[in-house]
Amino acid sequence: MCRGISIARPLRRPLLAALTVGFVAGTPVLAAQSASEQGTDYDVILVGGRVLDGTGNPWFRADVGIRGDRIAAVGDLSAARAGRVVELDGRTIVPGFIDIHSHADEGLGARGGAGSEGARRRAAPNLVSQGVTTVVVNQDGRSAWPIADQRARYEDLGIGPNAALMIGHGTVRGLAMGNDFRRPATDAEVGRMRELVRQGMAEGAYGLSAGLEYVPGRWSETSEVIEVVEEAGAANGIYVVHERSSGMTPMWFWPSVDDPGPPTMIDTILEDIEVAETTGTTTVATHIKARGSDFWGASRVMIQLIDRARDRGVPIWADAYPYNTTGSDGGTVLIPSWFFEQARREERPAGTQPDFGSALEDALRDVELAERIRTDIDHEIGRRGGAENLMIMDHPDPDAVGKTLAELAALNGTELVEMAIRLQLEGDRSRPGGARVRGFSLSELDVGAFAGKEWLVTASDAGIAMPGDRPVHARYYGTFPRKIRRYAIEQGALSVQDAVRSATTLPAQIMGIRDRGAIREGMIADIAVLDLDRLEDTATFFEPHSYATGVDYVLVNGEFVVEGGELTYALPGRILTPAESPRGARTGPGS
Repeated sequence: MCRGISIARPLRRPLLAALTVGFVAGTPVLAAQSASEQGTDYDVILVGGRVLDGTGNPWFRADVGIRGDRIAAVGDLSAARAGRVVELDGRTIVPGFIDIHSHADEGLGARGGAGSEGARRRAAPNLVSQGVTTVVVNQDGRSAWPIADQRARYEDLGIGPNAALMIGHGTVRGLAMGNDFRRPATDAEVGRMRELVRQGMAEGAYGLSAGLEYVPGRWSETSEVIEVVEEAGAANGIYVVHERSSGMTPMWFWPSVDDPGPPTMIDTILEDIEVAETTGTTTVATHIKARGSDFWGASRVMIQLIDRARDRGVPIWADAYPYNTTGSDGGTVLIPSWFFEQARREERPAGTQPDFGSALEDALRDVELAERIRTDIDHEIGRRGGAENLMIMDHPDPDAVGKTLAELAALNGTELVEMAIRLQLEGDRSRPGGARVRGFSLSELDVGAFAGKEWLVTASDAGIAMPGDRPVHARYYGTFPRKIRRYAIEQGALSVQDAVRSATTLPAQIMGIRDRGAIREGMIADIAVLDLDRLEDTATFFEPHSYATGVDYVLVNGEFVVEGGELTYALPGRILTPAESPRGARTGPGS
């Protein structure tokens, strides 16, 4: 996708208002004068589309009239006048997608004026090109502080999509406990966390996010979480929680180091349900998954637990991205992290890189240490989906690239663990693991099972990226088109209208946003136009910086950010806050 101008021809009626030319990020774009200035009924009419209104209802034929930043009419507008008429020829009009778990916060804060790389990054091209019009940021327990400063910075700079801000549990835990966080919090420290959450909610946050697998949230007890979540819920906030574990063990667990019996993903879901049931706070088990070949099939248990909880009125939901590989899988290192921490502490000449290959050779001469390393490598191979699902993405030997660990082991006539060791010894010896490896640690059966649930929200778990950036997960560019194409159109795990609902009215309902997420008169004009025949994610893990196809128009607050499939790099986004975006009483699980 590149910059450009797209002029829609008014096939059904004359274009009565003159179009004026302006510039966005140094690129000429067309801007219609307002309806009142031109004496017309609407600023823009989308003509001849099929509307999927976001509720899960089947499509219906209708035109959509936009006046200012609002949807002013939905129906037969053949007699109406407009400053701009866009002929859709049967393409599908949907609400703009609300990405309830986004890491766009860093990119939205990029500095730079019009035409700069910073301004283009703030336009979030990889996200709006998918149809995303709102991102919910500050996830996994990490947030800027104070929230008021972050809000002011975004408003001052200008952003492409709308943004809703969360409070990071890890952030307020760190503020309350300082560096002494590897323990349960005291009553006084929990009280301080609650004060900070009250402050953040008053400054415009939508709720609390947590990262209970990460530092410092890892050491929090359920009782602490309940109290802090209760504070957010008292202000009508939501709770979005990264799991303590996404499989049989957390990502920090190594069998040669840690005691057995850490939490599983099932334990995580049980805790999330307990928090939601105890506090009454709307809770989202974020990027729900069953990681590791020894955990595949566990989606059935998690789905049953959530279904049963919702049947008794617990406000528990989940979100997921439609891929069978995770973000951390992209930098898979099969040799345990504790070994590299130890190797980095060894003395070496100033300005030189650690030689992990030599350090590993030395460690393997120690019988006890070698056994620990091999035990942990074997564990990591399973946690990352098994050797047949571990693909070499980058290695000094080009013949190794594109092969799996299992294939390399077979070609070299060696055991799987020994092949992982050889990657370090024969690859880039200064790079942990010796190669870049991606693990496909999730089962498609689990991904598809989650995708079809009515309480499952589509979310990217992605930040802002641009061509030329480092390799990223394909979800940065393809999440929302992929959910519709792969899991609705191709696999039938859910209908197209339900796939649209999972990214529109469902996240809006969960967050309590009442003026976005649906194609309805009076709603804000956050809209995407899809060509379902061409809709497809094109990003791959070898070529991740590739824009989706079939997303032809995207409007944020009534302004085009994608025109005829071309990015405009406009910055019409707003910071959404509970005080400024109408919110209603949250609907219960059975709604």
